[in-house]
Formats: sequence, C-alpha cells, structure tokens
Amino acid sequence: MSPGVKAARRILPTLALALAAALLCVWWQTPIPWMIGPLVATALVSVLGAPTQSWDPLRNLGQWVIGTALGLYFTPAVGALVASLWWAIALGILWAMLLGLGFGAWLQRVHAQPLAELGPERLRTTTYFAGAIGAASEMTLISERYGARTDLVASAHSLRLLLVTLTIPFAFQFLGLKGFDVLPPSASVVDPAGLLLLALFTLAGALTMDRLGRANPWFMGALVVTMALTLSGLQLSAIPPWLSNAAQLFIGISLGVRFNRAFVRTAPYWLGTVALATYVMMLLCVGFAWAVAHFTGLHLATLVLGTSPGGIAEMAITAKVLQLGVPVVTAFQVCRLVAVLMLVEPVFRWWVAPGAVRTI
Repeated sequence: MSPGVKAARRILPTLALALAAALLCVWWQTPIPWMIGPLVATALVSVLGAPTQSWDPLRNLGQWVIGTALGLYFTPAVGALVASLWWAIALGILWAMLLGLGFGAWLQRVHAQPLAELGPERLRTTTYFAGAIGAASEMTLISERYGARTDLVASAHSLRLLLVTLTIPFAFQFLGLKGFDVLPPSASVVDPAGLLLLALFTLAGALTMDRLGRANPWFMGALVVTMALTLSGLQLSAIPPWLSNAAQLFIGISLGVRFNRAFVRTAPYWLGTVALATYVMMLLCVGFAWAVAHFTGLHLATLVLGTSPGGIAEMAITAKVLQLGVPVVTAFQVCRLVAVLMLVEPVFRWWVAPGAVRTI
C-alpha cells in the first residue's frame, strides 16, 4: 500500500468523525461547535488508539481562512482603538512573560525529585520552555536546541491549549457572556470576485511568511495582509460562513490528533501538575483582565480572552463566534506571540540559565 493511500485511509475517517462531532455539537448548541466538536472527538478516539490523522494542507487552509476573517475586523476606527491600547498590550506581554516564568519555576520545584534523572540543568531547561506562554511547536523546537526533554515540553503546551480551549468557551456560555462586540467586520457581503482577490493577496502573504520562516505563517500572513487592506479602507468581501466553519473544523482536528496513547503515558504526574497550573493561570488571568478592564473600559470577557494562556487562533475564534471584541483579542494574542518568540530565548540565556549554549 502506497504512503498516500495509507494516509488517506486515516485522514478521510478522521474528517468524517470530525464533521459528525461538529454537527452534533451544533445540535447540542455548544460554544464554538465547529472547533470544539472535532477537537474533543478526535482527541478521544486518538487516546483510545484509533488511527486518526490531520492533513497539513487542510490545517494550513484553516489557519489561512481564520487569519483572513479576523483581519476584516481591523477597520480604521478599530485600528485607532487598538493603537490607543498599546500600554495595555505591553502590560499583557509582561504579564505573559511573568506567568510563564512562574509556571516554569513551579514545575521545576515540584518535579525536582520525580524527574531527578534529568539533572538540574536539563530539568531547568525543560520546565522553563514547558512553562513559556508561547506556541507549542516553536517552544518545543527552541527547547530541543538546549537539550530539554521535548516530549514533556510538547505535552505541557498541548494540554494547556486543550484545557484553555475547552474551559473558557463553556464558562462563557454558562455565564451568558456573548454578543458584546459592537464593531462588526468591515465587509458583510460575500462578493465572489472580491473573495478571489482577497484569497490571492492573503495567499501571497502566507507564502511570504512561510518562506521567511515565521511562526504560524498561514495565520499570520493572511492576518497581516487582510489587516493592511482593511485599515486602508479597502473592502473586498466577507468570508462565507461555511468556509469559516470548515476552517474551525480543520483546526480542531489538528489539535485533537496530538492526544494519542503515547501522550497519556507521558509522565502522568507531569500532566497532572500541568493541568493544575493551567487552571490556576486561568484564574490569575481573570484577575489581571479585571484590573486592565477597570482602566480601559473594555469588557472583562474580551480581556480574559486576550490575556488567557491559550493560542491565537483558538481564542480569536472564540471571540469571533461569541462576538467578544475580536480585534482587541487578536491584537493582544498576536503581540504576545511575537514578543514571547523574540524574548523567550534571550531571557533563558541571560537570566534563567546564564551561559547556556545550544546543544544542536
């Protein structure tokens, strides 16, 4: 059997399962059903040992569509609003760095004995990069350069992202927090010719970001290009709802397939402490968001999404579906990602582990 056929026999059933789960969640009226349904379903069957698989081109397509959809919110008025919040965004970056340092230090302390075989230096490296509030793939790659135990780093980020993605939307739905976004996307009508042009422009942006080796190129490239077009007052087309739903489904699958049997066997005590710390961080972020909301006048729910230890796409999708300040959430999350990617390695080499050198 050729590799392509073998992959198709795993990808197609995974897509069918994800679609069924999404439709079931729509029927159950769960929050963000098109992402949560596929995420939970694929994670569960993957943990049970089913041969699930995500297809990278579909994941990239999902990020491309979501990045484009979010960029449509950045009208000139929204751009002025976000620019006026520069100090709050800067505080959010500082908060994320301190939160990650605290998370990593706590992991190092509680695992000093359980993971003593790693040695103090490797344990410190592992826990530092596992605690950083950044993208899972980038943190894992950087940690590998310094000799960290990458399976623990990757599992920490995957579990943190899963818990945040599941907990916050359900909490918001339970509390009735939705519909506070008074600034809709710039374009509300789907124009086929305009959509084609928008696709071509954003594709160029995504491919450029990918060629430059930037993080999340399909998301960031599409977002930056669409933001530039929308801020200039150019309105090409809205994104069809079915395309946005499909994008959420593809992203949900790409998250769910990370959780396989090997993941569950990865140091259960490690996963337990990561889960506990994740919920503590979410509570701390609510307190931080409340303080920022007091000075900015923004809704607390918007700032919780903007400062939570989740991923850009997942938190922005939550804001979009629940109508909770999409541009503000996106700006907070994007700026944090860029800052963490720029600072996490220098902070490690100059402060956490002075004199640390790359091993690969």
